Amino acid sequence: MTGKRVMAAIFALSLLACAQEEKTGADLLIRNARVYTVDETRPWADAVAVHGDEIVWVGAEAEASAYRDEGTEVIDAQGRLLLPGFIDSHNHIRYGNEPDSVDLSGAGDLTTVQATIREFASAHPELPWIFGGGWLYTAFSGDGLPRAEYLAGLTQGRPAFFISYDAHTAWLNTEAMQAIGLEAGSALAAEEEVMVDPESGAPTGVIREVVSLGDANRAMKRLGEKFPDGDRLARSLDASLLQALGYGITTVIAPQTSLDELDTFVSARDAGTLQARVQTALFHPVGTPASDLPAFAAAMKALDDDRLRVSAIKLYVDDVIEAHTAAMLDPYSDQPEESGETLYSPEAFRDLVVRLDGAGHQLFIHAIGDRGVRVALDALEHAQTVNGQRNSRHQIVHAELVAPEDQPRFAELGVTACMQPRHVLPESNGQWVNAVGPERVRYAFPWKSLQAQGARLAFSSDWDVSEMNPLIGIYSAVTRQGLGGEAPGGWIPEERVDLETAVRAYTVDGAYANFAERNRGSIRVGHYADLILLSSNLFEIPPSEFLKTQVDLTWVGGELVYRRIPPATTSSDSELP
Repeated sequence: MTGKRVMAAIFALSLLACAQEEKTGADLLIRNARVYTVDETRPWADAVAVHGDEIVWVGAEAEASAYRDEGTEVIDAQGRLLLPGFIDSHNHIRYGNEPDSVDLSGAGDLTTVQATIREFASAHPELPWIFGGGWLYTAFSGDGLPRAEYLAGLTQGRPAFFISYDAHTAWLNTEAMQAIGLEAGSALAAEEEVMVDPESGAPTGVIREVVSLGDANRAMKRLGEKFPDGDRLARSLDASLLQALGYGITTVIAPQTSLDELDTFVSARDAGTLQARVQTALFHPVGTPASDLPAFAAAMKALDDDRLRVSAIKLYVDDVIEAHTAAMLDPYSDQPEESGETLYSPEAFRDLVVRLDGAGHQLFIHAIGDRGVRVALDALEHAQTVNGQRNSRHQIVHAELVAPEDQPRFAELGVTACMQPRHVLPESNGQWVNAVGPERVRYAFPWKSLQAQGARLAFSSDWDVSEMNPLIGIYSAVTRQGLGGEAPGGWIPEERVDLETAVRAYTVDGAYANFAERNRGSIRVGHYADLILLSSNLFEIPPSEFLKTQVDLTWVGGELVYRRIPPATTSSDSELP
């Protein structure tokens, strides 16, 4: 290229740059809003301008007109609350909307459970298996566990199984046990997670530690081989993603995905249905060989963008309190001979954490009982001693019961408490309370105590264990009451948090916990335009009205992906109805 041509090209580029600098019109302008930015440098504003997928201006209503030209779409928020999109830090997004499944979540007693199953089975004679979930431990007397005989005659001779509301316990009928070879004296019946009658030795129909063991749970692995899956989870994922957008969730942290399940997310991305941003953790169950770790690293390298990222590794150290499989420092109150077990010896878990931390991985550690939490904290502390301190941002997930001497260790070790406000369940936590007992219950779900001692909280739904809606989570965090007002004044009210803390835990603190604060979690220039407009201002209404509040609009990267009331037309000066 000649010197003159080079100069001409430079001059043309300069003119283009100047033109771009002079253009102030945004693609999208949201004005007349109450903007809670969750940005400490400027907590409140009136308007936001978006260009492309980024926020380019946040400021006062009087200055908003400078960012409007004839091509700008204008939304008059009419004084409504604008927030950063919610970040659900623990959401099993592939589940919860499985087609042709029985929903037992509203069944409070055995009679209702049986009637629901019988009605569904009668209405679906074409299904070879009957499947469902959501049953509560409190629906069953005694130890809170069902039995196979409770399902006799309900499914017209077809095999059936049902997963508990927390996804940790399975309930099979006799036909399902026969289909997988689970009978008295069989190899499967000898597995520790299979419940058997102490007198007859016959399996009761209950299999514990369903999700925590993965394929190491041989009875569930066999059940998975027999149960016809088809495209059930792909269809469920699509439906759950739409549901998330309607609840204002713009980033989903999917906490447990095996290598061969990643295709579900990739297919959704390629089909254009992955409109929310997804980060997922790879499942590392007991027995995972070290030879699998190069494949983990390859998946993390292959899927590493802000739409779909493999970002962490998921471990379990114990199971759940209701089934007496969470590891407790002292015996269960209702079963004094039992204190639960960790899935690894403390030494083996420590060595595993040291190895994974040393390889640079972020860890999500499921720990529920107070001993499980302590074993997890001990392992993370040892990893820092061996590997040195780094910006690891490891998470302990659930932390339902934390001994007071362990509470300060979260902040000391830089460990995030990823917790689920709705799990307090004042309406139906009787089995949990009975198992924990009156002496320890004051340390249950200690959100405020952990926060007061410097821990970072990242809130989440644990869908489909609990409702996906973050506004239900915020209500629960602020009140610790049931959705019908159960436990007036709050169950263990001293552990309630204020509204600002709850919103931060669903936005900027969730972003930080998942290495996403660079472009998400707050409304500030340079961040993605992941935004939600609510029907009411949470800061101006009592918490009881949080449950009536809805998301009116959801944007991901400046693109409108959900609108509660469909617009009649699209114009450059649109207003909400």
